[in-house]
Amino acid sequence: MISSLMLLTQKITSLALDIHEKKVTVSTDDIVLEVKKKNGLHHLSACSILAVLSYLLFFPALLGGPLCSFVEFQQQISNCKVCDNLCRFWTVIKACTLFFFFHALQSILFDHITFPYDLTNCRRWECVYVMWSTAFLFRLTYYSHWLLDEALLYTAGFNIGESSYGHFTDSNIYKLETTRRISFFARTWNKSTAKWLRRLIFQNCPKQPLLSTFAFSAWWHGLYPGQIFGFMCWALMVEADYRIHAKLSFISKSPIIRFVCKVITWLGTQMIISFIMLAVEMRSLTMMLALLLSYNSLFPFFYCLLLIFLVKNKSITS
Repeated sequence: MISSLMLLTQKITSLALDIHEKKVTVSTDDIVLEVKKKNGLHHLSACSILAVLSYLLFFPALLGGPLCSFVEFQQQISNCKVCDNLCRFWTVIKACTLFFFFHALQSILFDHITFPYDLTNCRRWECVYVMWSTAFLFRLTYYSHWLLDEALLYTAGFNIGESSYGHFTDSNIYKLETTRRISFFARTWNKSTAKWLRRLIFQNCPKQPLLSTFAFSAWWHGLYPGQIFGFMCWALMVEADYRIHAKLSFISKSPIIRFVCKVITWLGTQMIISFIMLAVEMRSLTMMLALLLSYNSLFPFFYCLLLIFLVKNKSITS
């Protein structure tokens, strides 16, 4: 229920932005107008009560997303074509197979982990394994549900990722698991929501847009202590990520050094994302303190030190 209300909020604000930016006109008729612009023909959808209700209450998207704009929705509805049933059947089978594979992987690898107990009773570097494995469990759960949600939309006639207005998809598993950039992970994780936050807050905030975006996300998710800490930490890590990788681009072109840097930055990204994910998912003040008092806090602390050093170095240089 909470997830559906959050998705409904996304849709309402997305439609409001479309109307504000004149991508959508308010009309009493269900029509689509073609408007000539410099780059060619674009569609300006006219929104009526029936069109708005069909967009807001389209139940497959309310079950779990991903978010698509009103213009994308209208385009998909108007261009809906009967696809090969075998193709749709294969898409659903593939999504269900991956869903059961991820759940089997959880059972085989991490069935013995009881996170709250393990994190409060682990010692030293053992806590790092507990943190990473539990965060990996959370990610597998998200991936499996995203795949099922997109399979449901595809079955309903939507061509995921083929809209001319952009890709509304959340399941980019390979890129999420192989990225070496925290900033890239932030843009790609729950991608449709990330685009919505960027459009709603980041592009309209004159001061501190990055911090404001993550602060709004914490408020939108519920303002639990762990969520406030997790999203604020995420904003700080993204800022550090931009500065650190700007410096890494000047490192020697030696293949060995480049490979070592890639491995280190990938491991750092995995650990920091795991730290943030547990803070956000567990929500409580107790678990947040358990994370901070364990060896897990060394990873974001090291990134913070690098950020302070780079900022201080920049001020000395200027």
